[in-house]
Amino acid sequence: MEAAIVVENLTRRFEDLTAVDDVSFTVDRGELFALLGPNGAGKTTIINMLITLLPPTEGRASVAGFDVAREKDDVRRHIGIVFQEPALDKDLTGRENLDFHGMMYGLSRAERSARITEVLELVELAGRADVLVQNYSGGMKRRLEIARGLIHHPSVLFLDEPTLGLDTQTRRKIWEYVRRMNREEGVTIILTTHYMEEADYLAGRVAIIDRGKIVAMGMPAGLKDVLGGDVITMELGGGAGDRFIRLLDALPWVKGAKEHNGVVTVTAETGERRVPELVSLAHGNGITVNSVLLRKPSLEDVFIHFTGRSIREREVSANESRKELITRRMLR
Repeated sequence: MEAAIVVENLTRRFEDLTAVDDVSFTVDRGELFALLGPNGAGKTTIINMLITLLPPTEGRASVAGFDVAREKDDVRRHIGIVFQEPALDKDLTGRENLDFHGMMYGLSRAERSARITEVLELVELAGRADVLVQNYSGGMKRRLEIARGLIHHPSVLFLDEPTLGLDTQTRRKIWEYVRRMNREEGVTIILTTHYMEEADYLAGRVAIIDRGKIVAMGMPAGLKDVLGGDVITMELGGGAGDRFIRLLDALPWVKGAKEHNGVVTVTAETGERRVPELVSLAHGNGITVNSVLLRKPSLEDVFIHFTGRSIREREVSANESRKELITRRMLR
C-alpha cells in the first residue's frame, strides 16, 4: 500500500533539549494512526515538523509524497490541521469561518458552497451553520474545526489532541466523527493523544512515544498481546511488593510482574484461575492482600511495561524537567 507519511530518523533539538529523538515510522494512505504518549513526550513536535512549522534538526520526512523541508508549500496544500488551541473567529458564523478558510485555499464560490454543505453535514452542524461561533459549545467548536480542516479535500488530516478538555460524552461523539471522516472521506488521519481509550478506540495502529522516542508500535490488540495474558492488580499491605515479586519468580505461568507505588501487577494467562493461587501464596507468606482486580490488558499497561511508569507520572516528570531546564537557563 502506498504511504501517505514517511518519517526517517527524525530528530528535533532545542538547545540542550532533545524533544524528538531519531523517530521513524510510516502511515499508509487511508490509515488512522495515533501518536500516544504523555504531555511533553514529543508528539506535538513531531506534528509540527510534519506540517512544516518546525524544521527537523536531523532526518527527513515526507507527507503526501512531498518533502517537509524542501517542498513546504506542496505539503501545506495537501494537509488539513486541527490544532490543540482553538483557532476559530468567534465573531463569525460557522458557515463564514468555513467560507473564509475555503477562500484561503483558492476554492471558487461554487466549490466553497458545495463543500461547506458537505462538511457541515458530516459533523452534524448544518442546523447551526448561521449561528455565531461565540454561541457554540466546546464540542461544537471542535466539530467545526474538524470540518474546517476538511474543507479543501486534504489527503492527510492532522489532529493534535482533538478532544482535549472535552467531557466524556462529547469526546465520544468526536470519536465517531473522526471515524466517519476516515471512512467516508478516505482521508489519512494522524492524531496525537494522551488518552489511552482514544487511541485504542480510533487507531488502526499506535506509536507509543516517551521522551521523544517510539518505545512501541503496532495495532492496539497486538500491543496488548505483548503482555501475554490477563492483568491481575494486587494491593498489598506493609510494603511487601518486592518480596511478593520474588515469590512469583517460582511460578512458571506468571508472564510478568511489576511493583508500582505499592501495587503489584501480574500478567498471566487465564487470570481468573490464577487469582486464588496468588492470594493463597501471599497469605501463606504472611503478606496481607488489601484488594485484587482482574482485567484485560490496556494500552496503559503496555505503556507501563515499556517505560516503567504511568502516563500521568511521565507528565508530572516532564513538567518537573521543564521547570528545571527553565531555572537553569535563568541562572546562566
